[in-house]
Formats: sequence, structure tokens, C-alpha cells
Amino acid sequence: MLFRLAYLTVTNAFAVLRLLPMGDRDKDVEILDLRHQITVLERQLGADTRVRFAVEDRAFLAALLASLPRDVLRRLRLLVRPDTVLRWHRDLLKQRHARTCRPKRPGRPPTVRSIRALILRLVRENPSWGYRRVHGELATIGIKVASSTVWEILKQEGIDPAPGRVSVTWADFLRSQADALLACDFIETVTLNGQRQYILAVIAHATRRVRVLGTTAHPTAAWVIQTIKNLVMDLEDAGCRARYLIRDRDGKFPALMEEILTDAGIHAVLTGVRMPRMNSVMERWVQSCRRELLDRCLLWNEHHLRHALREYEHFYNQHRAHQALAQAAPLRAVPDPITDPERIIDLNVRRRDRLGGVLHEYSHAA
Repeated sequence: MLFRLAYLTVTNAFAVLRLLPMGDRDKDVEILDLRHQITVLERQLGADTRVRFAVEDRAFLAALLASLPRDVLRRLRLLVRPDTVLRWHRDLLKQRHARTCRPKRPGRPPTVRSIRALILRLVRENPSWGYRRVHGELATIGIKVASSTVWEILKQEGIDPAPGRVSVTWADFLRSQADALLACDFIETVTLNGQRQYILAVIAHATRRVRVLGTTAHPTAAWVIQTIKNLVMDLEDAGCRARYLIRDRDGKFPALMEEILTDAGIHAVLTGVRMPRMNSVMERWVQSCRRELLDRCLLWNEHHLRHALREYEHFYNQHRAHQALAQAAPLRAVPDPITDPERIIDLNVRRRDRLGGVLHEYSHAA
């Protein structure tokens, strides 16, 4: 822009020198000719078409015409209105004033990165805290920042105000109450003799331990109640402190089941209608059981099904790795990694088959 503006200034300076030897008559003729050319240009462009001026053209015209009075500007034949020329001149003065009066320091210094990280940590660990509560907590540990600074940091990170962060989602509730949560569900399968079997299983959210409570072809209310009683006694013997049991709204669960669970200090939580994600941990186990066992075995009858379920329950609890448990099993911890180079080179891993090779367990040979 500056180069273009300097070029326009030099070329027009030479034009002024060319006009000096010209007489008033020649200048008047040239002015009339230029005015007529502007009239022809406006006629061709039309009333709705706007002429585009570059930034350097605006600066040159504003500097050239700003010294003229407003009434003189109105009598001139211009492609723009006189008010537009004056506005260009005001914009030039604003830019010049902004360059000359620019402060040495452009505002307050940025917040220290460690303080910014601490503010985000406090909000992450305390969702119910607003920016003023965070500001107060920083003051108690000797960190002096303005409350508006805390608000600005939260706004830049896209963090909602405290009322929007207090609401607890279903996933957050499951994670926070995992130690006290159980989940149960029925699984349907058909044996080779054509009989439909119903499997009732329970899983603990914290440990992922599965208990196959039983299987039957007729899930009557008496059978379900007896199975739940056996579960309650099993939990008491194992010292499990479950407080909630998540289940769906299946009609095979009788009303008396609620009273038995309440006497044991367990509250039944019903999932929404057609919302399997509310019982996602149990649904994930059902998917694993079908993919790894039921879809790969030919189950002859109820006796064979119970045997297969016992084997799979032992395999699932004692050996199968779980991502939620850092690749450990519900009843087996992850062994220490092998650091001896000789043992890594001379690995001797044996395989144990379950259910005729449907399930494989691998371990080091003794």
C-alpha cells in the first residue's frame, strides 16, 4: 500500500508540473472534458453499480480533497459522495493516531501457565465450583489473580458455568457408584433338542465378576425368587456390599423380588424402556458370552448348557483379560512383567483347552 501511495504521489506531482504552463482556458476545457467523461462512465455503470477504490486510492483522494470546504466538494463532479471522502479522511486520521499513540505494553500480562493449569484442574475436580469459588480457593493458597481472569480462562476453554456442570450423567453415576452396583439380565438360547433356555446372570460393576445364577426352561416366579435368595446369601458370604441392582423391566422378574432385595439392603434400579445402554456393563457381558460361547458350541440339552456356563464363568473370572481392569481378570491380578532376557528368549507357554477347545487359556509351563 505504501509503495502504491508513493507512486501515486510522484505521478501526480509531475502532473502538477505539467499544468503550470497551461492557461486558464486550457484548464477549463480539460475540466469540462473530464466531467463529461465521468458522466459517460456513470451512465454506463448504472445507478446500482458501485465503483471500487483501492486503499491507496482512498488515501490519496482523501488527502487531496479534505482541505476543500464541504460546499465546494458538493459542487465537484465525483464518483463518490462528499461525505464518503470526508469519512476516508477521518479513517486516515484514526489510523495515524493509533500508530502514534500505541502503548508500550498492550494490556495486562498473560496468566502464568501453571496458574492456568491449576484453575482448570480445580474446575475438573470440582464440577460444582463456579469461577468465584475457584478464585476464593486460589486466594487461600496465596495465588493472587482477578476473578475476571478465572472467568476468562474458563470461557476460553469452553467450560460451561457451574450449574451446567453439576448435572450428573448416567455414565458418571455408574462410574462413581461402581463399588456398590450389580447388574442382572436374562439371556435366551435354544438347545439342539429344540428347548428354549433362560439364563440368569449377575455382574459386579467394580470387579467385573460374573455369577451365573442358573438356567431353566420355565422361569417361573418361584424359580426367580429362589435364585435371588441364593444370590443374597452368596453376597453375604463373600462380604460384598452391594447397594444397587440394575435390571430391565422384564416381566420374568416378580414383584416379591423387590422385597427380598430390600431386606438385604439392595435397591433395584430399573432401566428405561428399550434403553440397553443404561445396563451397558451387563449387555457387554451378554455379547461376550454369545460370541465366545453360545455361538460356538452345540449345546445338546439343559445339563450340557449348565456345564458350558460353569466353564465359561470360571474362564471369565479367572483368566480372561479386561480392558476396564488394566488387562487383569476379575479374580486374578496381572503378573509382573518379565525383565530377564533369558526368559524372554526361551519362552515356554502352554495352552489349556476348555470345552473341547472352544476356550483357550495360556500360561507359563512350570
